[in-house]
Amino acid sequence: MIPIYNCREDYLRETLGSVLCQDPGPADMQIEVLDNCSTLGDPERLVREIGGGRIAFHRQSHNLGMAGNFNACINRALGHWVHILHGDDTVRPEFYKRARAGIAAHPEVGAALSRLIYIDGDGRWSGLSELESRVPGILDDSFTWRQLTDQRIQFVAMVVRRSTYEELGGFRPSLPHCLDWDMWKRVAVSKAIVYDPDPSACYRLHDGMESGRLIMTGANVAEERRSIEYTCALLPPAQAASVRLAANKVVGIKAARRARHLWRNGLRYAAWRQLAEALRCSRAPGVLARSLFALLVH
Repeated sequence: MIPIYNCREDYLRETLGSVLCQDPGPADMQIEVLDNCSTLGDPERLVREIGGGRIAFHRQSHNLGMAGNFNACINRALGHWVHILHGDDTVRPEFYKRARAGIAAHPEVGAALSRLIYIDGDGRWSGLSELESRVPGILDDSFTWRQLTDQRIQFVAMVVRRSTYEELGGFRPSLPHCLDWDMWKRVAVSKAIVYDPDPSACYRLHDGMESGRLIMTGANVAEERRSIEYTCALLPPAQAASVRLAANKVVGIKAARRARHLWRNGLRYAAWRQLAEALRCSRAPGVLARSLFALLVH
């Protein structure tokens, strides 16, 4: 299920091509693009051109917001397993074969996760996500802690059992910036996740990402704090206190680092907003030190 909104044509071509090259056929895989009422380009024409009738296209009657379109992906999915693949990310050959193998080996899981390759706007590799385990299999409780305190998962690498999404209630519209972190935390707390350490999912980092607009006002950090509180409400009090402290420190450090980058690029107002939100998250020494560093080192 491929949600898009004003997606670049060249990116969408890559995305669709990466799926079609490993298509097992319509009996085993539904492929559908859900256009959130785009105002640029003609994605339906592109889908018809590339898909040749194999890829379904659905245009929303009005813009549902990011969470609304993601939830529509779940509602329109026909299969038992759902891969929400953004129109600027790609999967490598055998991604679906490997995900299916992990699920078959561990049928009790609620999700299957692959290691990530980070790519830039031109599709060049820029790095790999940290290893969660050196061997394939079920992730342990240490991963749950890491996910509760920091974002470890991207959509492109995650295939989720449809019933898991339905049980957890879908994506929260109140968290447009970090609705993915919020969802993956809920999955990690409630379901087993099978992991493949071989990287087969490509996550694109580029200037047109939705998060850029929220960074200018600091709204991204405020949302992350709300997400932390949502998570803590699900946990026993003692565990919630530890998670709150650790997660807010991580979010604060990231915001301070982001502020330094913004300051060096002349975006002074955005930098101040990130610093203010960083200090609202935590006054831990690591946050304070990075906040001072952001202002004093140019």
